[in-house]
Amino acid sequence: MPAPPEPSLVARALSRALGDDLRIEGLRRLSGGASRETWSFDAVAPGGARHALVLRRDPGASQIGLTDRSTEYELLRAARAAGVPVPRVRLLFTDADELGAGFMMDRIEGETIARKILRDDEYAPARPLLAAQCGTIAAHIHAIDIAPLPTLAVLGAAAQVQQYRDTLDLFGEPHPAFELALQWLEHHAPADPSEPRLVHGDFRNGNFIVGADGIRAVLDWELAHLGDPVEDLGWLCVKSWRFGVVDRVVGGFGDVDALLGAYEAAGGGAVTPDALRYWIVFGTMKWGVICISQAFTHLNGVVRSVELATLGRRVAEMEWDVLRLLDGGW
Repeated sequence: MPAPPEPSLVARALSRALGDDLRIEGLRRLSGGASRETWSFDAVAPGGARHALVLRRDPGASQIGLTDRSTEYELLRAARAAGVPVPRVRLLFTDADELGAGFMMDRIEGETIARKILRDDEYAPARPLLAAQCGTIAAHIHAIDIAPLPTLAVLGAAAQVQQYRDTLDLFGEPHPAFELALQWLEHHAPADPSEPRLVHGDFRNGNFIVGADGIRAVLDWELAHLGDPVEDLGWLCVKSWRFGVVDRVVGGFGDVDALLGAYEAAGGGAVTPDALRYWIVFGTMKWGVICISQAFTHLNGVVRSVELATLGRRVAEMEWDVLRLLDGGW
């Protein structure tokens, strides 16, 4: 468990955005992966004004520079300016802050746990709204001007398929369903767009903050890249991100017509079912290969983890799902 950021350093850095003499209260780590730390806290001003905030930083400040978090910071700024619901960023750390590589942003209240969003009565009013909201938000993300953004990787369909083929080959064990999917993806790969768009990269249920009114914020921009925008829509529809509500193709809460209709109405352009299916097949194969990789991380003793081992047991689900997709199912 990493040590929490020193409250006095947090207050000193935050003074650049909110003024001096701040009091830091309720500092606690939020759940999340090991790749970065996320801390929630309140900053209380001398007059009593309270600011609900989140601090995100890379673990090991001396080992990792500011590039990754500064990119995420700039993406959040650009997304907010384009009307995408994201937390307002307040401050990017400098070396003088002594807090490592990271930034602070507003804390937005709501739920991110997909199981609750899909099943709890509290979110029943939101569920009929979410598919269309996703379409509108995705269109706004894909319309962001990429010229002023930090340099991002350009990842087309064919290049990504080859990447996951190479990764699968490293494991030295047969997975015929994924081999079949890779062949299908190679034969049906769309041409790379002449003007790549910003792709969120992990646009799915579980990375949205949801309230009774619907999506309040889109989180986790660290996989953003340039490419085919339909990739985001396909990833959203991967069966694993329906969290058991399998008859609702879009995130477990909605249908394809609502998603694509809202996407086109918001300026995202027309998306054919075939184009969407391609990226759902790709996303299903991709998640399956990632689960294999996570299982090997456990089996090889790099990180001993029940969670990683469990992901390995789920590979068969993705194999079944990709075969159903290739046979015309959703």
